[in-house]
Amino acid sequence: MGLHGDNFHRLKRLFAVHRLAPGQYVSSVDDGLDVLVEVHERHPYTVDLAIRYAHSDPAVASSEPSAQLRLYLDARVAEVQHCHPGKQLWQVLGPWPPPSVMSRHRVRMATFLNRWLVYLAEQGHSLGTLEIRC
Repeated sequence: MGLHGDNFHRLKRLFAVHRLAPGQYVSSVDDGLDVLVEVHERHPYTVDLAIRYAHSDPAVASSEPSAQLRLYLDARVAEVQHCHPGKQLWQVLGPWPPPSVMSRHRVRMATFLNRWLVYLAEQGHSLGTLEIRC
């Protein structure tokens, strides 16, 4: 749970996602890569959200990397449900992966999210740069 707890606290410090209402938010800094935070659902003990880059260029069809997350507010952990660092899940794991492969992949997704959140913080993204998107 250490990595999942660390991701929760990084998300909490970076964007205070545990307090955001459902909707879309954009964090802009001067690097030209805006970050889109979409809070899909908020319940008393969980928050479902997605984080991805918000491309304004229509020629760029994908928004990699992206991550689908579920925050467990009572346990203070963030679970990466799906991470899209450039490939589809079936391309990475195959059509019927064994549980041990899935478990290792989940750790890799959580590690990727951790590194990405560190990178976003180093670039200057924060609650202060987050604005609601109309």
